[in-house]
Amino acid sequence: MISGETARTGYRWIVLAMIFATYTIAGADRANLGVVIPTIRHEYHLTNTDVGTMAFLFYIGYAIVQIPSGYLFGKLGVRGLMVVSMVLTSLSTLFMGLTGSVFQLKAARAILGLAEGPINIGIVSTINRWFPAQEKGLAAGVFMASIKFSPAFMPPLCAVLLLKFGWRDVFYFFAVPGLLFSILWFWLVRDEPTVSRAVSQSEVDYIKSDPSVGGASEASAATEPSRPTWVDRIVRTRQVELLSTSRSVWTSWNIWGCAWGYFFLVGITYAIMTWVPTYLVSVKHFSVMKMGAVASAPWLGAIVGNVLGGMLSDIVFARRRKPVMMITSLATIGMMYALLFAPNDPYMLAALFFAAGVLLNLGYSTFLVYPMGIAAREKVPLAASIVNAMGALGGALAPLIVGMILDSSGWQWVFAFLAACSAGTFLILLGIIEPRGGAAPGENAPPAIRNRKAPHLTEKRA
Repeated sequence: MISGETARTGYRWIVLAMIFATYTIAGADRANLGVVIPTIRHEYHLTNTDVGTMAFLFYIGYAIVQIPSGYLFGKLGVRGLMVVSMVLTSLSTLFMGLTGSVFQLKAARAILGLAEGPINIGIVSTINRWFPAQEKGLAAGVFMASIKFSPAFMPPLCAVLLLKFGWRDVFYFFAVPGLLFSILWFWLVRDEPTVSRAVSQSEVDYIKSDPSVGGASEASAATEPSRPTWVDRIVRTRQVELLSTSRSVWTSWNIWGCAWGYFFLVGITYAIMTWVPTYLVSVKHFSVMKMGAVASAPWLGAIVGNVLGGMLSDIVFARRRKPVMMITSLATIGMMYALLFAPNDPYMLAALFFAAGVLLNLGYSTFLVYPMGIAAREKVPLAASIVNAMGALGGALAPLIVGMILDSSGWQWVFAFLAACSAGTFLILLGIIEPRGGAAPGENAPPAIRNRKAPHLTEKRA
């Protein structure tokens, strides 16, 4: 490690760049199917329910590995498991291009979900270890923006590959980057900043600083309110003792409330990812190239929304996570209603999709930051895996339900269904707390916890 007497390094931002690139590639591997569906559905005579089933199988596989991954990352570390998952994801993408039947297509999507599933939890664990509390929201926002970066920029690229080569070559092309970046991850990203030769002691100290306990910079401490504000009353801010056992994590309503909210929100997101290209081709009658351009709009908005939401959570709301989560759920209800009357003009439609992307994603990343504030460090992978597993189930079910709705009715009921999902998210969020100033048992708890442990102010422990 570099001597602590040297200037503070900023290697964590290189780690964040690796996180962004890695999850962008993972996002491309899952998003490219949506672009080629209008082509392969004729070759394989796919129904809307078949298309929804492929999305369902991906997210079921993705969900199955979440909690086992959380346990393994907590016990074995991140680096080796991340590299294995990245390599398997690329090989699964390659298999998509080699399929020769509907059954093989569906099997390939399930295998891709199983292979890619651990990457998300590995990245959440990396953020928790590499970033201080006052930067976790921004880091998570950049992380979640990466999964939206792919569908923002991949549709035009996929459209070009599709027109020039064919749909199989789309998957061959996207199998390569993951293999390359698995090597880079193994080389550049360590499990802990303390074991990285590129990190100075002063950066390690900064990463470990906690404004709620002390030792943070004045700028960070300035964002910590001295007394409850109107925001605290709305979001039910509470001092908590961090969840330090697996049982306390499993029995926490706050973890499960966050997980159920994420269930609905991810369902909305991946229903849009799966079905927007088909909507633009079959309903708006756009060409393949025009579809590729307009289909990028909600994901460009999502990139802005994720990064902006992370900054709002860290700075404006002083590391409170619930405010932007609640703003997102309310705003998305309105945007789904607006899409019921979506214009045919591609520029106006793109603008509407862009706005929907921003609002849907303001609070998206904070669902995965929330467990970092309520669970002890070694239990964050488990808590995050529960939240992400529920999100994956939502991502599995919503596209399937949308396909079934389309086979029986029309798009107006699709947007009504997605609006109802967003309303469900808001109602669930009303029931969870905003944790502040947590400390694990045996650690130096802030005075508010040491001196005032009234039952209604602490997270129940099993």
